Order: sequence, then C-alpha cells, then structure tokens
Amino acid sequence: MIDALHRLFGEHFGAGPELVARAPGRVNLIGEHTDYNDGFVLPCAISRQTMVAARRRDDGQVRIVAGDLGGVTTAFSLSEPIQPDSAAPWSNYVRGVADGLLEAGLDLPGADLAIIGDMPQGAGLSSSAALENAAGLALAALAGQPDFDRSRLALIGQRAEHRFAGCQCGIMDQLVSARAVAGAALLIDCRSLECAPVSLPDDLAVMIVHSGIERGLVDGEYNLRRQQCEAAARHFGVAALRDLAVLPAAGGLDPVAYARARHVVGENARTLAAADALRAGDLASLGALMAESHAAMRDDFQITLPAIDALVELLQQAIGSVGGARMTGGGFGGAVVALLPVAEVKRVRAAVLASYRTPAGEPPLIMIETPAAGASLL
Repeated sequence: MIDALHRLFGEHFGAGPELVARAPGRVNLIGEHTDYNDGFVLPCAISRQTMVAARRRDDGQVRIVAGDLGGVTTAFSLSEPIQPDSAAPWSNYVRGVADGLLEAGLDLPGADLAIIGDMPQGAGLSSSAALENAAGLALAALAGQPDFDRSRLALIGQRAEHRFAGCQCGIMDQLVSARAVAGAALLIDCRSLECAPVSLPDDLAVMIVHSGIERGLVDGEYNLRRQQCEAAARHFGVAALRDLAVLPAAGGLDPVAYARARHVVGENARTLAAADALRAGDLASLGALMAESHAAMRDDFQITLPAIDALVELLQQAIGSVGGARMTGGGFGGAVVALLPVAEVKRVRAAVLASYRTPAGEPPLIMIETPAAGASLL
C-alpha cells in the first residue's frame, strides 16, 4: 500500500512526499452507542488502515487526491473560512480536521495530500476516523508538531464529524484509532477519555464478517438515537445515561426512549464485565455478554437488520461456548465481530461461507485480526 501511495502522490504532485501518516480502523468488541452517553466502550484497532502522504506548500492551498476513489481531486484554501463541500463529501473529514487544527492554534502550511486505504467501505470499521486521524497527524507534522497529543487529535476528528460530516458521533472511533495499543483492546471511559489497555490472549482470534450490507450513519437514524438518549437523561435528571447504574422505572418517559436507555445502561455494565472476562480469559462469560449486547441492540435500540441477526446467530452456533458474536458499529448494516480461539477459526469460517451470502449473492468478506497500534508517522 505504501508503494501505491507514493506512486499516487508522484503522479498528481510531481514529486515525493515529505512524510506519511497512517491511522487504523477499529472494531468494537462491545459497548455500542454508549460513547456519546459518556459511557464505556471496548474497541481495538485493526490492521486495515488509511495512509496520507503529505508535502507542504507555500501558497496556503490544500490539494487532495483520493486514490480509493479513482484519483478524484479537490482543493481548499487555508486563508479563507473552511466550509464543507457537498460536491466532494469525502473531503469534508480532511477539511474538518484542518479547520479544527487551525482553531487549536496550529500554524498550518498549505499541503499536498494523497490518501489511500484498505478498509472495506460501509463495513462499520471507522474508515472516517482513520482518515481524520491520518490527515490530522500529517497536517500537524507539517506544522512542526509530529507528536501532537493523540487525545486532542481524536477530539478534533470528532469535531469534524459533527461540524463537517453531520454525524453527531461519540469519541470512541477517533480515540481508539489515535491511541490504540498493539495486542490489546482499549477500555475507554468516554467521559474522562481514560484508556486502559486490555490484552487479548495470543490464542484468541478477532473475526470480522462483513455482511455486505453497506451502512451509513448520516441518514438521521444515528442522530435520532442520540436525541432519544439525551431525552431519557433529561427525564431522569442526569447529565448522561452513564450516570445511571440501574435504570429507574419509566415514570412517564416515552416507551421508545425508555428502551433506548435500557440498552445503554445495560451495555455499560456489559462492557465493564466483558473487560473483566477478557482479562480472566473467561470466553464463556465473554460470549454470553456479547449475545446479550446483540439482543439489546436488536430489541431495545433497534439498529440491527434480519440478515445481520441471522449472521450473528450462525456465528454463535458455530462458535458455541468458547467465544461469542455480535453486530459491531453504528448499525443498519456493516459487520459482525466474533471472538473465538485461533484453533476454531478454520471451522467457523467454513460454516459462515457454507451458509451466508451477501445481498448480492456473494460470499462475505471475512477478516481475521489481531489488535493494532494507533495513529503514527511512518
């Protein structure tokens, strides 16, 4: 991928880059829709990643080429207010982080940027967060700050989502992509931004199965779920649903908002318990917690689809009591994550390929991952 990136940069900008930044995608093991409720999540970074090659310019222009989109280009000026571009929505993540870095006080130079990645689109593996972190780190390095604080980088990426992409996401995706530790999941307190690595045993595999149903979060449903959770928090008189250890009686709260709150309160408890089970190597308890998480996403949060539910059931039956499976990501399509012994991968993979087809009738993409490190300069 690095060779392809250098070719792309040279073809479009006539010389080599000064630096290359990379940031990984992520898969969330458990803790869905808890991040924007100030709760707990347990994701890990994956080997699939986005790379950004960069070279400074002296005219205040930022020129971008996207290799994954057939070499499409766009540009904007740092000397004018940066605005989202509806004609090149993929570039809004870069525009947003540039705007955020300027707001943070960095003296950004102009830049030529080339982008390439190997994450399947619509799988729910946070390609947008990887792009935000890689682009942000590249721009910060050009501005003389190659060690730019990774938590600040993540917050700037989240700001880009809110202001430039229209998705009111939490901090999980950006923070794990920025701060992940190789070989470990990251237990994140999304209020304090405290990150505690939780090592995965060497004989435990992370299997990601792309359902083939591309999901999108900026279609109203994700933002609606956030609004419903915020309404529930106001009803119960707390700053966020994270502050409820036990869900009170509904007390007149709309039944749909109450169901959303039931998922979040339960999911926070499940996430903390899953981290403990992972530390103890208790795969049976971990699998049960993953099953409970998926059921709550299906019944209370209503973000799964029948094909996703069937894929999770297929994986759970194939894995048995030595691991578990659940939908991962914001919902309405995307991928399923499973944790299982490495020795069982071949058998479980065969079971999936024998019984599941994407909506296009194709075998699903199956990825076997080990936790990767967070954003870095190459």
